[in-house]
Amino acid sequence: MRAYVFEPREKRQTSLALELENAGIEPLFVDEDFFESGLPPLTQPGNEVRAILIGESDNTHAQIRTVRKAGCANPVIVLRDFRNSQDTSAALDRGADDVIVSPIKGSEVVSRINSIIRRFHGHAAESVEVGELIAFFDGRDPIVSGARIRLSKREHSIFQHLALNSNKVISKNAIYDAVYGMSADQPFDKVIDVYICKLRKKIAAAASSGAQYIETVHGRGYKLSAPDEFDLPAPKPQTPHSLHGAEVRA
Repeated sequence: MRAYVFEPREKRQTSLALELENAGIEPLFVDEDFFESGLPPLTQPGNEVRAILIGESDNTHAQIRTVRKAGCANPVIVLRDFRNSQDTSAALDRGADDVIVSPIKGSEVVSRINSIIRRFHGHAAESVEVGELIAFFDGRDPIVSGARIRLSKREHSIFQHLALNSNKVISKNAIYDAVYGMSADQPFDKVIDVYICKLRKKIAAAASSGAQYIETVHGRGYKLSAPDEFDLPAPKPQTPHSLHGAEVRA
């Protein structure tokens, strides 16, 4: 999970970065210019899952308005030093999704981000069932036919994006941007095909049906959905058979 973090006080950046990293968040610290020139990429498909964490300052409310005016649907969470119901109400009214008061705990930030993201994609529960597969939105590995399958960090990032958009076609570019868009060391986009292949093999190996769950929609992208194999097969035609060794005749 990646997040843009605006924390104007440098002395607090180190401790905040450590707390977020220990919870599995990769923080990218930004300055005021981010709200002027860094928002357009976030309006592209796949980038809406990146949270924006805004530390307390005199410009907090203006920054929230700028993010929403730019058309960004990203989770926006304000990090406050002290509880202030009036300021919290104002931040929420201007477009913030949540407000967290110090001490900031990375695990709480992760849970709140996940909650916002899954609701944005239309999922009220913590998981979604697709055929024999259960995908979780809280960081847990998926369960297939009752057994948990272990995914690498990168596999999990790609799978989570597919699960959030289950039964929808997602372009490879959108998946790539969601997983690698903020990385300084971006691989070739073919790496998505490689990870999709790995995910297919792991899911098929665990599924009692051995079916594929990730469909390639040529020219458009990928879709996570229950395969047609779950349709019950048509009854086999009856053939003459023996009963106690004697052939049954009409």
